[in-house]
Parts: sequence; C-alpha cells; structure tokens
Amino acid sequence: MNAPTNISAQTQNRKADHIRICLEEDVQSHQITNGLERYRFTHSCLPELNHNDIDISTTFLAKHLGAPLLISSMTGGTEQAAIINQRLAQVAQHYKIAMGVGSQRVAVEKPQVADTFAVRKYAPDVLLFANLGAVQLNYKYGLNECLRVVDILEADALILHINPLQECIQPKGDTNFRDLIDKISDLCDKLPVPVIAKEVGNGISAAIASKLIAAGVAAIDVAGAGGTSWAKVESKRAENPLQRRLGRTFADWGLPTAECITTIRAIAPNVPLIASGGLRHGLDVAAAIALGADIAGLAMPFLQAAATSETAVAELAEVLIAEITTVLFCTGNATLYQLKHSGSLQRIE
Repeated sequence: MNAPTNISAQTQNRKADHIRICLEEDVQSHQITNGLERYRFTHSCLPELNHNDIDISTTFLAKHLGAPLLISSMTGGTEQAAIINQRLAQVAQHYKIAMGVGSQRVAVEKPQVADTFAVRKYAPDVLLFANLGAVQLNYKYGLNECLRVVDILEADALILHINPLQECIQPKGDTNFRDLIDKISDLCDKLPVPVIAKEVGNGISAAIASKLIAAGVAAIDVAGAGGTSWAKVESKRAENPLQRRLGRTFADWGLPTAECITTIRAIAPNVPLIASGGLRHGLDVAAAIALGADIAGLAMPFLQAAATSETAVAELAEVLIAEITTVLFCTGNATLYQLKHSGSLQRIE
C-alpha cells in the first residue's frame, strides 16, 4: 500500500541529493577531457566584418533560437529545483535560448511536484524539452507517461536520457536495458513531438547514434565525457563500499564530447545534433559548432548560476553570447553557418 509513496520519496530525495552534490562536491572528470582542447581556431586579424552585423541566431527542430545555446537538463521535483527552473526559464525566455528540465519521473510518481517542472508560464516562446529515462520504458512506463511529462511542460520535444553507467552505480538503479531500441522506435512512431536521445555524460558513439536515428529519434545530444561525472555523483550517494568503489573506478569513463560530435556527424550529416558534456564557455560552444554540432548545451555553469540568482544566470548568458560572437568576429565569420563551413577550426595534434 505504501510502496508508491516510498518510491516517489526516494526519487525526490535523489533529486535533492543531486543538486547538493553537484554544487558542493568535486564531481568533475579529471583524467578525461571533452576533447575540444585538441582544436584551435585560426585567428583572422582582418575579419572584414562589422562586429554589429554578426548573427548567432539559429533554428533547431523548426524553432528559432537567439543563440545556439541549450540550458541542459538538470533538475525538478523539489522546492529548490522549482526556484532554479524558474530562474533558468526566465533567462531562456529573455535570450531566446533552449531549455531542458531534469528527469520528470518524480512528477509521474508524485504528481503534486509536477509544478516544479512547469516552466512554460515563464518561457512562453522557448524551445522546451521534457525528460524521462529511456530505461523506464522497461519499467512499466510507456506512451501515456511520456505524454504526461510532455503535457506538464507543454514541451516541444521529449528527451530520453540513456544512462547505463549511472544506473549501475546508483543505489537501487534500474539496469534492465534489454530490447530498448524497439521500445524507443515504437515511442517515436506514436509520440506527437520529436524524441531526442541524450546520454548523461559518457557519450553516444556513432554506432549507437545510427541505431537511434534508424529507430526514429529526431535529434541526438551526445552528452560526452569531460564534464560532470555522474559516476562520481552517485559514488557520493553510495549506500555501501561496492557502490563507492564503482563510482571512483568509472569516474572518467566515456567518449569525449569532441569525438562524439565528429564521428556522429561523419555517419549522419543531417541529423540535428546537440553538443554537451564538459562545455564551460562560449569558446567551447563555438568549437563544438565548428566541429558539426547545431547547438550546444551547458548544465553545471547554469546550475551554479541559478543557485545564486536570476541575475547570475542572465550574466552567464550574456558572457556566453559575447564569447561566441567574439569567435565569429575573430575568425571572419558573420553567421554560424559560415563558421561551420569555414575550416577555421584546426586540429593541433
């Protein structure tokens, strides 16, 4: 009788733990990087441009964005998360950038916290992504639950996050990943909004991306290694020595973000592609786009800013936009399209 309540309480507590650990603990990868340091832009000392004419707007999944930025999926389900999401959504609306929320499983299990995700009222024009774990399709979730989380957010698309390593280490993790590709394909056929496949910091290989695209996924978020390590996050929540050991052992597991971008783009030239995983500033964003991504997502920098104030989030957005614009100006490119096709980014090793 009490099982559903207990499960939802566990999920909500996990959400709170994740915010606290990410803000207070060192959970970054150290032995592996996002791979972007292996590339360098060719500086143009004569860009032949008026800085004021540079345009970093773009379109993703048929929606206009003022900048190629995604506030990556982070949180929801707690009082603190509600404040964070509100601040992020208001800034996303102001700058016309995309936003995803954290896993909405808690909102399915505990409908009274659904409002912590419901940010459309703060961001009426923003490209918004709902979010559920793909593995939940093997744990009695289906089309109805996916429709529910899309409706809560009034979302433009649904992220299915794929996180086998995190589930291996997470206390009471869901580890039955059998036959998921068929269930993802069925969902893509039936869901009225696009489905985005996203890792959570260990990367998506070209081979897996190819299977996901064939299944009907509309976009890929590579979420490569080099940033927040969810193995380390879960090791901080470990309930026994084995989980702690696994989290430390696999802290630097995964495919670097740059490698994911280049290998996926090589086999799928036209799939909408999001670069995320260890991106920290606008120079990283510009490099990811020059490698072939369409937009770029950042999570930890936005989480840290949102935990402080809405002003801090706005200041971060301003800096990112200025950094991206500076890259275009100093490489002689007026638009993101020109940057992507200019050959301005060179591998240095």
